[in-house]
Amino acid sequence: MRTLIRSAAALAVAGLALAPGAASAAPTPSPGAATVTKAGTSFLTATTITTGQPVRVGASTGDHLYWSFRADAGQVHEIAATVTFPKGRSGASTWTVDVFDGLRRRQACTAGAQTPTADAAAASVALGCTLRRVRPWAEPWSADPLPGTYYVRLSVTDLPEPDLGLPIEVDLLVDADGDGGASGDDGRLATPLVPNTRAGTVLTAEPAPTAADDEGTGLTGWLPEPGSRWVWTTAGGVLAAVAGVVGFALTRRPRRP
Repeated sequence: MRTLIRSAAALAVAGLALAPGAASAAPTPSPGAATVTKAGTSFLTATTITTGQPVRVGASTGDHLYWSFRADAGQVHEIAATVTFPKGRSGASTWTVDVFDGLRRRQACTAGAQTPTADAAAASVALGCTLRRVRPWAEPWSADPLPGTYYVRLSVTDLPEPDLGLPIEVDLLVDADGDGGASGDDGRLATPLVPNTRAGTVLTAEPAPTAADDEGTGLTGWLPEPGSRWVWTTAGGVLAAVAGVVGFALTRRPRRP
């Protein structure tokens, strides 16, 4: 009887192992990829990494760590992170990994422990997030993932106050799988969703006025613009004075002889 039970258990375990999608292998770094040893503290200072490039950063509990990577159409990205704690923590802590696209829209995770909680005795905690397949085109109102720059943010959302500032070590890896076939979209994005960090140029000097500008300024330069507050203030004062005179004339009693 015991032999039959053991055989059935072994067959069940084997069936789970052979079942498609039962367990996904952890992403592995690309051969020869250099390890990144820094992270940004905001979207603007996010450290740029590539898929398959390992990250190992020393930080403090409570820091918000940012990285950015490029995503192309047809790819499925998997983010895996591990936070290693020092000894002597006072309580449990909850960690989260968030992913945003080039328009700073938060992207949903289809798999992975996105917000795990580590108890006080745990030496580390593992986080993961598998994104949806990047589409080559989508409606403007949708939040579907599109090609462009993506941001990864790792942070702690709940922890005891005495543990704030303790040193930690973060290992992170972004993997991309592009063997998913065609997505069935008949459109294509004109340009990738990349944030514009250089919106304009700063003028160091005013442009020299031309002869036409001088002539126009001489004729109308002393007049305020039609939409300025001085025009509206003056017009309001005139209307108020006229209304006062008319009201006084209507309510004034005639003098008796």
